[in-house]
Amino acid sequence: MSGQISLKFSGIKPYITASLAVAVTGSLIAANYFMLGLEPQIIHILWIILIAALFAMIAQITRTEKAFAKHLALFIANKERLTNEIKYRLWAEKTFSENKTRLQIVDENFPVMLAYFNTEQQCRYHNRAYRLWFGLNAEQIDNRFTREFLSEHFYYGLKRSINNILAGEIVQNKRIQKLANGSTCLISEQFVPHFDSKGKVIGFYTLYTPRILKENEQFSDITQEQTKSENILIQDSSNDDESSSGNENKHPSSVPIGSAAQVIQAIEQGKFHLYCQNILPTKKDSNPCSYYEILIRMVEEENNLIPPGAFLSFVEKYHLMPRLDRWVVSYMTKWLCTHKINSGITVYINLAKDTLGDPQFIDFVKKQLQESNIPAQALCFEIEESDAKSNFPNAVIFSQKIRQIGCNVSLSGFGHDRTSFNLLKNIKVDFLKIDGSLICNMLNDPADLARVNEINRIAHLMKIQTIAESVESLEIIEKLHEISVDFAQGLGIAQPQLLKELK
Repeated sequence: MSGQISLKFSGIKPYITASLAVAVTGSLIAANYFMLGLEPQIIHILWIILIAALFAMIAQITRTEKAFAKHLALFIANKERLTNEIKYRLWAEKTFSENKTRLQIVDENFPVMLAYFNTEQQCRYHNRAYRLWFGLNAEQIDNRFTREFLSEHFYYGLKRSINNILAGEIVQNKRIQKLANGSTCLISEQFVPHFDSKGKVIGFYTLYTPRILKENEQFSDITQEQTKSENILIQDSSNDDESSSGNENKHPSSVPIGSAAQVIQAIEQGKFHLYCQNILPTKKDSNPCSYYEILIRMVEEENNLIPPGAFLSFVEKYHLMPRLDRWVVSYMTKWLCTHKINSGITVYINLAKDTLGDPQFIDFVKKQLQESNIPAQALCFEIEESDAKSNFPNAVIFSQKIRQIGCNVSLSGFGHDRTSFNLLKNIKVDFLKIDGSLICNMLNDPADLARVNEINRIAHLMKIQTIAESVESLEIIEKLHEISVDFAQGLGIAQPQLLKELK
């Protein structure tokens, strides 16, 4: 009841002062017109009440104008935000449509039979070449299990390798298939696992590349040259009734491509491509130095790039990351010493969590710096926030000791939650890389923008320079410049390039 009375009073409150002023004014006019002969004191009181009411009305008008201006500004800001969101959505839809068209063209003309399966071997994607080879339409493959539509020989090739694939290994086979027209086809098959962000296998790709053998290309020559290192399956399409049990006795098991021996051999022989991605200041001419993050890719003997997610999972699986990190440091110190492209260059080298606990690694870095005679600040070692949290004591000791010899430390992927700031109390760093998921969405989500602002503010209070990850548009760069983030990195800044092409 009292709430209703208060609500009604609030509704009539703006009119009380005006009504009072009108009533007093009317009384004064009536007293003067009709010669009522009111006492001077009463006249004075009425004039005082009138003046007070007028001042109250002026104050109400001023407050109303301020409130109106505030709501108008809020309305304009919301309108601009909505307009930007509409523009972004239209741009995203246009880009998606263009990319979809391009992908459809690629899908229709890609000469490799490509399909994607989940861990239950259920088909989630297949291209035109895949459908044509098996003589099936999309409805006969979509969401079906491999055993339902693959021929016995192809299904057998997948079945005997599935455990290795789901364990995170890339498996390659070759098969000889006799076609119905009498020609012989060599099919290279590759099974590539698909990893999520936590390194767990969530599916796999199958790639079949057929090649018709020439008449003068002897079948025996191919098998003799390749069976020593590859798995060759002999298949006659005219006899699909052969039991899988018989095949198991004929064909050797596949050798996984991602074995520990191969990774060790690749490290020892330097079978890698090193790439670099430029990190640029958000303010022009604000920093004369050059900054690059070093990226690594493993190269097969045929110079085909292995997917980086799969490669790194093998290295981590066999606990070889410290050895790989040493190879990168050794290579980069020699490269910097040889090229001397820029005396102010700094390279960011990603470190694995196992390397953080390697007690000899810092002495190794010190020795490399002494032998190459390059300044220690040319190296910045990058630690993932998740690795720092899971390996906190080693991360604290490492950052302290590596900075003592003059190298820099960067903490990447920062800002997942409020506990991230606790790391900065103990782990001393020179650069802070703000997580890309916040950067990508900060123009559309005020909460993400506020978090980026907060991270940047606290980092600057601690004398730490900030780097925005995954910057992909000019609008994001402008906003980063506006809120004073120091550096930006991403495909919108610079594409990764081969280190040997750096000028």
